[in-house]
Amino acid sequence: MNLQQMPAYIRAAGQLRADFQLAGSRTQAMSIFETGGLRLRCPHVARGCEGVIINTGGGIAGGDHASYDFEIGAGAQVTLTTQSAEKIYRAESNPAQVDVTLRAGDGADVEWLPQETILFDGARLQRRLDVDMEDTSRLTMLETVIYGRIAMGETHLEGSLRDRWRIRRGRRLLFAEEMRLDGDLTGLLDRPALGQGARASALFVHIAPDAEARIEAIRASLSDAPCQWGASAFNGMALVRLLSPSPEKVRAAIVALLQNFRGRDAPRVWQ
Repeated sequence: MNLQQMPAYIRAAGQLRADFQLAGSRTQAMSIFETGGLRLRCPHVARGCEGVIINTGGGIAGGDHASYDFEIGAGAQVTLTTQSAEKIYRAESNPAQVDVTLRAGDGADVEWLPQETILFDGARLQRRLDVDMEDTSRLTMLETVIYGRIAMGETHLEGSLRDRWRIRRGRRLLFAEEMRLDGDLTGLLDRPALGQGARASALFVHIAPDAEARIEAIRASLSDAPCQWGASAFNGMALVRLLSPSPEKVRAAIVALLQNFRGRDAPRVWQ
């Protein structure tokens, strides 16, 4: 059967929902709903609660849909990460879809720190990230995209990536971003004004009452970074963008940034 003729019910449709609340002095996952190959595990950590997302399917193919929905209650401290890099396989027809929704209550401290998303040749991905946070909550988000399997000799990449971010604080839109790359991704990324040969990109966002005051420390932690980067702060946010032809150099810069910014190592599964 041709993949273009494959019925929708054959494609994977995974959902993962969790509700994190402060119970006494510790944050706990009060409820977890898992279906379609997505799982959440919460290993013991010294600070807050760490949720590790596992895709038992090993990746996401065209037509698959992964949905993540996390509620973080008042005062809770939660780090959400992934067991490994997420692989986006070739799509013959419909794109893969990934939807992420985060809600952070008063005084909540939320980290969204997945490992890299790797686009295979022919991959088509539509991703949506929606965040609703209170004025007193804190949010740290990181997303890294690797364009092609460079170690496998995949030097030319065709496909598409549509990335949509919406972050609301106190029910007001604070940050909105739309990125769309279609067709010859290698050629687009080779353009000096777009990627200058980049094969990996990352966006780091921190939103908190003291976010702007931390920008100089962020810049200092990146002073020896082995990749291109730019950092800015405004309107209660600190943003960092990183680019490099080498995914390894972007990861090294991110690990150093996280270690200095958090005052502790990146999540254990990153090691």
